[in-house]
Amino acid sequence: MSHAAWVARGILLLQRHDLSWMLLLVLGWLFLGAIGLLRPHSLRFVARGLFPLGAVIGLGVALLGGVALLAGHAPQTMLLPLGLPDLPFHLRLDALSGFFLLLMGVAGAGISIFAAGYFRSGEGTAPGLLGLHYHIFLASMALVVLADDAYFFMVAWELMALSSYFLVVSQHRRPEIRQAGFLYLLMAHLGALCLLLCFGVLQGGRWQFTFDAMRGAPLTAFWATVAFLLALLGFGAKAGLVPLHGWLPEAHPAAPSPVSAMMSGLMLKTAVYGMLRVTFDLMHIQFWQWGVLVLVLGLFSALYGAIFAGVKTDMKRLLAYSSIENIGIIFSGIGLAILFAACHLPLFAALALSAALLHALNHAFFKSLLFLATGNVLHATRRRSLGALGGLAHTMPWVATLALVGTLAIAGLPPLNGFVSEWLLLQSFLFTPQISHPFINMLVPLGAAVLALTVALAAYVMVKFYGIIFLGQPREPALAEAHDANWLERIGLAWLALGCIVIGVLPQIALRATGAVTGLLLGQTVNLSSSIWWIAPIAPKQASYSGLLLLAGIVCVVGITFVVVRVLAHGRFRRTVPWDCGYPWQTSRMQDTAEGFGQPIRHIFGPAFDMERELPSPSDNAPRYRIHVEDRLWRMAYLPIARAVQRLSDSIGVVQGGRLAIYLLYSFLTLLGLLAAVL
Repeated sequence: MSHAAWVARGILLLQRHDLSWMLLLVLGWLFLGAIGLLRPHSLRFVARGLFPLGAVIGLGVALLGGVALLAGHAPQTMLLPLGLPDLPFHLRLDALSGFFLLLMGVAGAGISIFAAGYFRSGEGTAPGLLGLHYHIFLASMALVVLADDAYFFMVAWELMALSSYFLVVSQHRRPEIRQAGFLYLLMAHLGALCLLLCFGVLQGGRWQFTFDAMRGAPLTAFWATVAFLLALLGFGAKAGLVPLHGWLPEAHPAAPSPVSAMMSGLMLKTAVYGMLRVTFDLMHIQFWQWGVLVLVLGLFSALYGAIFAGVKTDMKRLLAYSSIENIGIIFSGIGLAILFAACHLPLFAALALSAALLHALNHAFFKSLLFLATGNVLHATRRRSLGALGGLAHTMPWVATLALVGTLAIAGLPPLNGFVSEWLLLQSFLFTPQISHPFINMLVPLGAAVLALTVALAAYVMVKFYGIIFLGQPREPALAEAHDANWLERIGLAWLALGCIVIGVLPQIALRATGAVTGLLLGQTVNLSSSIWWIAPIAPKQASYSGLLLLAGIVCVVGITFVVVRVLAHGRFRRTVPWDCGYPWQTSRMQDTAEGFGQPIRHIFGPAFDMERELPSPSDNAPRYRIHVEDRLWRMAYLPIARAVQRLSDSIGVVQGGRLAIYLLYSFLTLLGLLAAVL
């Protein structure tokens, strides 16, 4: 049998049994976590042995997800004899779940390879326990995507929340990390409560919690809206939509960098998956008001995250707010898709949804890459503040080069992947005049302007992020001793950087994947041209883009410049220091600072910030100016709720006198009340 025949036979076997193989791979993650407990204190066994195996499983999950996504066969289902007697677990693998499994597997493989070289002994939780939480986290995210009933979905959702909580508080000896973990767990459970109520509404009062039963449940417009709003609250809390974002800037700085990469790159996408599953799959009706609400929340979150990232001086906190910005962009695309679908414009809905899905995939690559790069910087310098860094491109060339790819991608520069999804989303905004509604036609152009402003601010933030960390001179003498990434970390970073390049240069591949999802949810796909050179999502004569030709043009320009300067002009140029404005004694204190970069944003968007300035005294020989910028919504929304809950707890605590006779009296009075109610 020829090699091609063997490949075809293998693909056919995967298509027939890919759900069974997928379940085995997910169980493989759980098995790896359990094996780590055999030698819980052996870092070499857990990190260097089990984490690479977890990366291999991730590639297998991505392969099976891609097969389910592109094969075009009917969804596969499976019934597991687990759970409660009348509530067994149901699994389903279709194009939507296949897309997100592909995302989790490909990006998760790079993160796991990096984590194999990242973790050190003596850092927080024991290696074996850390490996258990890590692989349970991966498996639970996959099970969320595979669940086909509300009961199994909530079990996997809570397992994901608990395992990620233990990863966030891995360095639990620090009080601020315990506080961040508590806030994260609290918001996760509030979101889970909203999802539980949402599924209760969707099942229509019947004792059937499978998604198939929910798809056929008749819902009035009122109850459909109630279910949608509950889903938006539940999944919005997990995604970090403003004003439900309070946990995200606290949890990411507290977690180890590979965990931050998984939470931002992978876990937030489970909320995107859930929103799409409920809105477009479990409910067969959409209203334009839903789309406007999601669009407004998404654009507000995107702009809010961008301006706060612009003023933050902590590397990981900056990236956390950048995640809020990118999640806002994704939900903006979902809002446009709902709007177009409600107005019976399926082609434009498919374009907007394709942009949202592609940006979710892109964000998994470039944000994971940047979080991992900050982990290298943290290990090499023991500094997280931008004000203590600088000049690391000289001592960490591998990290600087690969982080530059992620920086350019998240800034939306072609020919990298971030540009493609943002370009498609802007194209979606251009087609909104097709909607025959005056209010929408007035609102959406404003939304396009907000999106353009957000993209520009994101590029500004990334100039600040990369320039202050890697360029210029070191701001502290100890930075000269910083070490570069080890070989495992380099492989993980390079894998994610390669994804940013491939999707940007060949977006046709990613669009075929998103087309399978839009075909399932909307019955419509964008224009999928067979050409490898161009993408034209609506029509060949409208808004075409070629990442491959753009890359070829950049390579030609660089090559011609190199030939002209280095070959034709050889011997007729000389090297010299750049002009220093007439001041030859330049030091690192003369470089731009993170606070200096954020000053224009603080002035323009001042009402959004809660600022506190520390001014030097006139007699200070080495004056320094400091400013602390906090989230005003934290003080206006979260702190009043916390105080109200504390007062309520204190008032209820009065009944806890600590005396056994009082507790027996409560029980007796409760029994009398129940008897009176029965009689």
